[in-house]
Amino acid sequence: MAKLTSILDNDFYKFTMQYAVVKLFPKAKARYQFINRGQHQFPEGFAAQLKEAVNQMANLKLTSAEKTFFAKTCPYIDPTYFDFLQGYHYDPEEVKITQNGSDLTVKVEGYWYRTILWEVPLMALICETYYEMTGQKRVDDVEVMKIVNDKMDKYDKLNITIADFGTRRRHSYAVHDLVIKALKEHPSKTFIGTSNVHFAMKYHTKPIGTHAHEWFMFHAAKYGYKMANLLGLENWSDVYRGDLGIALSDTYTTKVFFKQFDKKLSKLFDGVRHDSGDPIEFAQMTIDHYQSKGINPMNKTIIFSDGLDYEKVVKIVNFSKDKIGHSFGIGTDFTNDVGLDRMNIVLKMTEAYPDEGEWTPVIKLSDEPKKHTGDPEEIKMAKRFLNIPEHE
Repeated sequence: MAKLTSILDNDFYKFTMQYAVVKLFPKAKARYQFINRGQHQFPEGFAAQLKEAVNQMANLKLTSAEKTFFAKTCPYIDPTYFDFLQGYHYDPEEVKITQNGSDLTVKVEGYWYRTILWEVPLMALICETYYEMTGQKRVDDVEVMKIVNDKMDKYDKLNITIADFGTRRRHSYAVHDLVIKALKEHPSKTFIGTSNVHFAMKYHTKPIGTHAHEWFMFHAAKYGYKMANLLGLENWSDVYRGDLGIALSDTYTTKVFFKQFDKKLSKLFDGVRHDSGDPIEFAQMTIDHYQSKGINPMNKTIIFSDGLDYEKVVKIVNFSKDKIGHSFGIGTDFTNDVGLDRMNIVLKMTEAYPDEGEWTPVIKLSDEPKKHTGDPEEIKMAKRFLNIPEHE
């Protein structure tokens, strides 16, 4: 049965955001909901199996060795946070799982500083449980590692750096473990780390990440759409003082983001992350933005992380070379390339309750309209407010 064995089996940016939430918004609450983009049919009894895995998560605790690793790796995070994390435990009461036929419903609600850790492990458990219960057979372990090594042989020739971003939609823990092992053992310097803190510790590599869309979605609920990017980044820089300097740009479209990414922030942050829309258009927009601020784009970096495979990476490298710094976060093409259809699922924040206020719907307006999430009427209202054309 699918289960987690470490509290650090999660994306790094969940912990970095949790630290910032504890410092700045300790009274805030959040609601999340599962979205089955791929219209996957869940077998009978799936909800019960998933509940059992979630209940077992209550037993996870940060070990002394994990605490030491995390604190040593992140000297910019106060020691009080690691004491807090050592006392933290998942509360299954925050997660409601139901099933109606083949339709699965998963909802999370509670204090934001607590519920923020649920998203990634829940998605990983849903994927692994789905493959288990549907009886689909993957390629064997040797083939998993061969697939990774063959890809890395090609990536090595591009003279780039790559990180693993594949926790949430991995085939399984076992496959993820094999993938990181293969990446770490590959004889090159192309692989630089993983978003998964547990595997970063296990394989003596670097945990990589900064923040996610929910950081800006909450700021929109608290401060309004026009201030969400600006205050989200200001608050981030107040907490991290120059560390973790890659800004996520597409929560309310990149065009809107760059209007608010002023010269101070453009200089302060090391670069931006691309997560939706055409990567070449995004790269050109980013280059133009830095040049308009009198900043050399070669001194900045774009982290590309949107559904990447080798062909997409080649196109991006050919365009970006000698124009702007670039690196790549590759997810399911590493952790779920096992001869089976990959799952297309997300688990997104749907409402936020700021420190003082009321439950407020939150949305995401990515650069790919099909990836917009949230209440349709709220999306229309936000587009009008941000002067985004209806078709975008």
